[in-house]
Formats: sequence, structure tokens, C-alpha cells
Amino acid sequence: MSNALTLPINLSVGTFDAYLNLVRQMPRLSAEQERELTIQYRDNGDLEAARELVMTNLRFVVHVARGYSGYGLSMPDIIQEGNVGLMKAVKRFDPDMGVRLVSFAVHWIKAEIHEYVIKNWGIVKVATTKAQRKLFFNLRKSKQNIGWLSNAEAMAMAEDLNVDLSDIYEMEMRLGGRDMSFDMPMDESADESFSAPATYLQQHGADPAELFENADWEGHEQDLLAKALSCLDERSLDILTSRWLAEKKATLHELAERYNVSAERIRQLEQNAMKKIRASVILEA
Repeated sequence: MSNALTLPINLSVGTFDAYLNLVRQMPRLSAEQERELTIQYRDNGDLEAARELVMTNLRFVVHVARGYSGYGLSMPDIIQEGNVGLMKAVKRFDPDMGVRLVSFAVHWIKAEIHEYVIKNWGIVKVATTKAQRKLFFNLRKSKQNIGWLSNAEAMAMAEDLNVDLSDIYEMEMRLGGRDMSFDMPMDESADESFSAPATYLQQHGADPAELFENADWEGHEQDLLAKALSCLDERSLDILTSRWLAEKKATLHELAERYNVSAERIRQLEQNAMKKIRASVILEA
């Protein structure tokens, strides 16, 4: 990847929050815009197009990187390694694949983060069953210090996690054991390959690209709703807020008394406000 794609943001501890704020403010590309930019880079070597692809997908790297928090590694460093993977993905992405860039980039982002974990985290392969994996993550999260658990702590943890006390001590021993390989060669046994940490560092059950897309769309819907509400007059906004958004919802009669009108008039105002919101959301969607 050309040096023109190097991100101009220093991920030092002092500017990490500013970086996250900047990432959240990056515009979102439509499928058509993304395809146009990838074609420009692929066919013409347009580095500005490639840079825009990287910058507008930095939020996805942050989303993936958060799945690797809690391993005693610097989150800015993890994100930076993920950014390297994103740049490699942009370089290799073919717009004719028929998928969005984030779906293709997941492999490259995780590969770079995994490599960073391998170099900076020693004890990874400590669990080989589903139950042990659950205990591994919860044990690391619940431990109060890096030493051995006291008997009281172990008993409390066993009760919280609904496991035997012996399981707590066994996992504690594994956490203090020798370093193990992060992943297994392809010619190793199937069982050993399946239990490699590369298969369970992140929680399974959902495609990261799909999770990101859903979260992104949810944020978009919230923006549309906020914009629609801002277009209402003060009385209509108060009626909707009191009826639907307040923790203790007001009745039609309570609002009628507040505005000195009939309950039927409050109902009409509520319905008109809802129609305006629906029309605004449909128009902007």
C-alpha cells in the first residue's frame, strides 16, 4: 500500500478519545459511492479514492477491535493494527466481488490484530471446551489481581458463574501455565485445530460485518427520528414526549388539563404529530 494511505492520526494515549470522535464523524458511503471509489483505485491507481475508502471505514475497525479488549493490550495499538489490515483489504478489494468492503476487510483486519496478539500475549490457548472458554473469559475479567485467587474469591466466583470450585482452580492453573501456540498448523488433529484461540478470541454467533451494519442503521434511524422531532412545534413535541418518551407516561386527560383542551383534541394533535414524523422519516430515509 502506498504511503499516501498512511493515516494522519497519532494514536497516542492523549489523543485516543479525539480519534474515536473523529472516526464517528466520518461520513458513511453508500454501496454506489463505495463501488465508484474502488473502481477508481483499481483501474486508475487513485490514491485519494483509496484514502477515502480507508477513512470512511475506520469506525468498522474500532468495532472489530473492541472484541479484543480485556487481554491486557493497548486498545489504540490494537486499532492501529486493525487499520493496517483495512489498508491491505482496500488494496486487494475487487468491486466486482458483489460484497461490501467491510465484509471483505474482516479477514484482513482480524489477521493483523491476531498477529499483534501472538507477539504480545503469551497465554492464549488455555481452554478447549465451550465451558472452559466461558470460564476463561469470566475468570480473567473477575480476578482482582494477577496473583492466585484467595479461597473466598474462588468460592464467590464459582457461585457467580455456577461452576464447581475445582473448575475455578483448574482454569487458574491453566492461566498460569506455559505459553501455547496461538493457532495450529493445518496438519494438526481436528480437535486441536478447533480449540486454537484463533477460533474463539471473539464471541461467535454473528457476522461482524452484519453486526456493524445493524448498529450503523440503528444510529441512522435515531438521527432521522431526532431530526423529525425537531420539526414539531413545542406543544406537539411535549405531547409526544409525555405520551411515548417519558419514563412515566402521561394520559390524554392529564395533557388535556395541562393545555386546557379536550382529551379528543390531545389525541388529534398526537396523531398529527405522528404523521409528520413518519412523513419526515420516509422522506429522509
